[in-house]
Amino acid sequence: MVDMWGLRAWGRRGGCGEGGPRDFGEEIDRMKGPDGGSLIPWLLMASGPAVDVAKDQVAHPWLAGTGLAVFCVLYVCAVRSGFSDRYKGGPVPVRLLIAQAAVTLALTLAYGGNWLLLFPLLSLACGVSARGRRLGMVLIGLSVSSGVISGMVHHESFWNTATLSYGTFLSGLVVSVILTLFDAVHMLKATRQELARSAVAEERMRFSRDLHDLLGHTLSVIVVKSEAARRLAPRDMDAALTQVADIEAVGRQALTEIREAVTGYREGSLATELDRARSALSASDIEVVVRESGPPLPPQAEALLGWVVREGVTNVVRHSGASSCEIELRSAGGKARLTITDNGSGVNSAAAATTAHRIGTGLKGLSERLAAAGGSLDSGPAQRRGFQVTAELPVEEEYAA
Repeated sequence: MVDMWGLRAWGRRGGCGEGGPRDFGEEIDRMKGPDGGSLIPWLLMASGPAVDVAKDQVAHPWLAGTGLAVFCVLYVCAVRSGFSDRYKGGPVPVRLLIAQAAVTLALTLAYGGNWLLLFPLLSLACGVSARGRRLGMVLIGLSVSSGVISGMVHHESFWNTATLSYGTFLSGLVVSVILTLFDAVHMLKATRQELARSAVAEERMRFSRDLHDLLGHTLSVIVVKSEAARRLAPRDMDAALTQVADIEAVGRQALTEIREAVTGYREGSLATELDRARSALSASDIEVVVRESGPPLPPQAEALLGWVVREGVTNVVRHSGASSCEIELRSAGGKARLTITDNGSGVNSAAAATTAHRIGTGLKGLSERLAAAGGSLDSGPAQRRGFQVTAELPVEEEYAA
């Protein structure tokens, strides 16, 4: 019975045959799901009663033949409705099974012998529609009924009675298990597809954040240093060439970082980002003060805070109009806190649109990064004047101690 939908063939082709192991999920994907058609040929079990009717070996052959025909029709309808999207799970299959059970009891009580094979067929039909505890109770009831009718009513041998009861119970159980397996595989396939879609969406989001942070900062530094080189060229060519050399170095570094971002292996260095921040702010004629206190941070925290420094300083250079900027990093008590404060226009003199621009895509992406690591990001007007970005991250005890 297990071979009803080709599981034995799967074993010969790759599951345990000469071709070596194959992925069971891929094999199931290639197999057509059950639709009830594979259970119809099991009506051949009713050929025994049909022969009895044809040879006139039963009382009232016309009545027995009519009952057998009704049983077969109910069996086909019960199986088909159990697989039908329209009827399965509803009252129709249950009513058909009840009618089939009534016909089965009437025919087996009246005739016995080959007619007792109608019980396994009824069990097969029950295995299509019933599941769980309800199926167990139904199968036990059918097994007991078949045993009582076979042994006590028709006085069949103990061996025949036990075989009939066992076959009745096993028929419905195996069908139910196979259908449950197909349902589970279908759900796993749907879950796998959903996970694949989620992974693609997450990777797109990661790449979008990385590309924005990388190019936004790099292009801002290049613009600022290009302006500085243009201002310095007429009066100090050496200083202008220094700025041009910095532009070249920033461009080369940006190429490397973009390649790393594409492959997903970029790990930012907080010390490197702080050095770049000093260089970019100084080239924009913004006085910069960096304060650091506390023990060293773990690599993951440094990478995340490096992104915050990059984005925060980029916003200061591009939007603030500030003359000074303070970057403060403190780590203590299992927590690291990074604050970037400038004395620019903030929200005091600019329109609300300026503020919305400064807390736009970049800081939103950083907020998502920090939230995923258990941290937080706040941004808004500073206490006195300007704009402030504050990032907090939990730090492992061995680093915070």
